[in-house]
Amino acid sequence: KTTIDAVTDFDWQAQLRYYWDDEGSSAQTGNPGTIPCRMINAMILYAYEYLGNGGRLVITPLTDRCYRTLMGAIHLNLGGAPEGPAGTGKTETTKDLGKAIAIQCVVTNCSDGLDYKAMAKFFKGLAASGAWACFDEFNR
Repeated sequence: KTTIDAVTDFDWQAQLRYYWDDEGSSAQTGNPGTIPCRMINAMILYAYEYLGNGGRLVITPLTDRCYRTLMGAIHLNLGGAPEGPAGTGKTETTKDLGKAIAIQCVVTNCSDGLDYKAMAKFFKGLAASGAWACFDEFNR
């Protein structure tokens, strides 16, 4: 059993935490007041995208590790590419992290019928909306 004695303990820092910041500006409106989402040393602003009242994933050590890695990549303005065997929850974990920080995640199944025109439309929509993209079955 692990106990947390200080806010600097790793077990506390590794949790996805939300803070209210009067000094910052909102990601949506630019008005004062924002919610930074923090995990370890990574920070991203809460996006205020209403995604409905859906279910959430059960947090396991593997989803925790994936969250930490993706949050670190997002903090550095990079993307993430979770990899592993089929059916291990890579897509669901990515979608759940997007939901936790209120960013829409659009999942696309990459098939043979996906051509450059369809991809151009897809990327235009992503650029216009600010949503995340999750390319499922990308290796096919």
